[in-house]
Amino acid sequence: MKDSENGKAIKSRGFYVRMKLLHTSRNTRNPEKSFCYRYFKWILWFSISFYFFSSFLASHGDPPTSISRTTVPISKASRALIEESSANSSSIAHINGVPGLLKEMKLYIYDLPASYNADWLSNERCGGHLFASEVAIHRALMSSEVRTLDPWEADFFFVPVYVSCNFSSVNGFPAIGHARSVMASAVRLLSSQFPFWNRSLGSDHVFVASHDFGSCFHTMESMAMAEGVPEFLKNSIILQTFGVTYKHPCQDVENVVIPPYVSPESVRATVSKSPVNGRRDIFVFFRGKMEVHPKNVSGHFYSKKVRTLIWRKYGNDRRFYLRRQRFAGYQSEIGRSTFCLCPLGWAPWSPRLVESVELGCVPVIIADGIRLPFSSAVPWSEISLTVAEYNIANLGKILEHVAATNLTAIQRNLWDPKIRDALLYRDPMVRDDATWQVLLSLSEKLDRSHKKSRVSSQ
Repeated sequence: MKDSENGKAIKSRGFYVRMKLLHTSRNTRNPEKSFCYRYFKWILWFSISFYFFSSFLASHGDPPTSISRTTVPISKASRALIEESSANSSSIAHINGVPGLLKEMKLYIYDLPASYNADWLSNERCGGHLFASEVAIHRALMSSEVRTLDPWEADFFFVPVYVSCNFSSVNGFPAIGHARSVMASAVRLLSSQFPFWNRSLGSDHVFVASHDFGSCFHTMESMAMAEGVPEFLKNSIILQTFGVTYKHPCQDVENVVIPPYVSPESVRATVSKSPVNGRRDIFVFFRGKMEVHPKNVSGHFYSKKVRTLIWRKYGNDRRFYLRRQRFAGYQSEIGRSTFCLCPLGWAPWSPRLVESVELGCVPVIIADGIRLPFSSAVPWSEISLTVAEYNIANLGKILEHVAATNLTAIQRNLWDPKIRDALLYRDPMVRDDATWQVLLSLSEKLDRSHKKSRVSSQ
């Protein structure tokens, strides 16, 4: 009994001790131990809370997909373009006002295998011919401040596929018969490896179609119209040189009309020898394909016979400097000319539009219904003349009248450097240049951004 009583006493004392440890009264027998316990308790509580808070963030922060939100690795495919842009990065100046003007837009560039882009650069012509805006835009965007390496924060997705660099061994011109299949292959690839195409059906994806009839990917208008825009591209945004003011199957898609490619280096070299406000001893200039007997191809006459009519009417007119032969230094002739004819070819647009503006020669646009690039930045009606195709017979009289009346005002407008900047693709991109204008155009289409629409719905 004594032992059991002692046992009870020990047991009761143990319970009493445990209760005293939890007691927080001022009469605690050992203040130092009580203080240490309180300190330990707060540390333990904070640690447990932090652990559960971190677990919550980890489980809710990532979207339900297998693709990491970390930077998407850059493959060897685009490394040549990236390294080239990085080489220029030391000279790139911070473009003031980008977030405000471009509405803090972000653009992700897909890192496609080299067969879609970089491999074509082995041919030097790929990056320098009149269809090379597909290459120039890609290069400029690589070092642009709107570019993001995190696709989850992107408003738009740029798909860099070059389709105009496959030069025919027969005539040396780009052959784009493969364009539709190459574009389709790229879409299959990115839609199978990334979730971004499927979630928007491509509506926030951007492609370049820099050939004659743009997103129809055919050199002859009748065939281009018959085939139309590929079905898999109809939801996307197409940057294309083709544009008209009337309904046309080849612009039956969200599109931005862009200028054809003209080398900034060649323009700079010409201007250094002949300033845009220098002497002009040629009244009307044109050099290029001008058929004496236009060829009938697939039921269509080249240039709708416009160039042939110009040659027949003004070939012997001393006011007109018309040449059919190619000449590598023809830009120097543009720099000496007052008016530069820009008639349609197979398609309405022409690199002469850009070259004329850059070199201070008044463009004379002869292409009914043409839609010109970047009308918000380039006041075409103030720097050019438009002559209807049917009015070729009166072309000489029209130009003489302009020369006697408002030529000086047109030339003054034409010499505005901001206008000239808007039509050239520079690498790296600079404010107001052609790639900048592309980004401004995209910023006006932010309603197509899956990210923006998701945020606005929350």
